[in-house]
Amino acid sequence: MKASTLAYKPVGLALGAVSGLIAGAAFKQAWKLVEGEGDAPDALDEGRPWGQILLAAAVQGAIFAVVKATVERSGAQATRRLTGTWPG
Repeated sequence: MKASTLAYKPVGLALGAVSGLIAGAAFKQAWKLVEGEGDAPDALDEGRPWGQILLAAAVQGAIFAVVKATVERSGAQATRRLTGTWPG
């Protein structure tokens, strides 16, 4: 394993935590636009229909994937600017 990859590991972990927080907030806002309700359903919400639960899961997954890729890519680019090497 390259030294730059090893040195980037803690940065990557921190960026992962930040991306989770950003994605969670973005999903809450997006769900309000989709359904107009305060809380999105989860799989164990007995009173919610399947379609609503699956829609919430799909929207949440898409938002998390886009935010994670954006944050990780930005972190890698910043690392290359600072160190001259690409982490990974």
